[in-house]
Amino acid sequence: MAILDHDPDLLTDRPGLLIIADKGYVSAELDHYLAERGVRLLRPSYRNRTPRPGEQFLKPIRQLIESVNDTLKGQLDLELHGGRSPDGVGARIAQRILAMTAAIWNNRATGQPITRSLIAYDH
Repeated sequence: MAILDHDPDLLTDRPGLLIIADKGYVSAELDHYLAERGVRLLRPSYRNRTPRPGEQFLKPIRQLIESVNDTLKGQLDLELHGGRSPDGVGARIAQRILAMTAAIWNNRATGQPITRSLIAYDH
């Protein structure tokens, strides 16, 4: 709620905003606050509660997010970025993501069977 109060343009620039959260974001106050502003909250329900609308989409979204995080941490060593300032961290992360994007593009363009593999570029 503090983020949306701090930057109201987040809502005006994104009508029908959908926020995806985990089940820790359970609050009647939060639900009311978001509903007043036309924001939808997609989060899992507790086991003893009625499933929320759209809940069936959470598992594939979560798997996608975990896959991306695993790739960023595992293949790109983002936890070992070596940046000493926020700008340095941002630059190092951006260069690694750009390098991986270029490798995936090249793998697709050359018809490689596994497009997300970086083994050929690891020297």
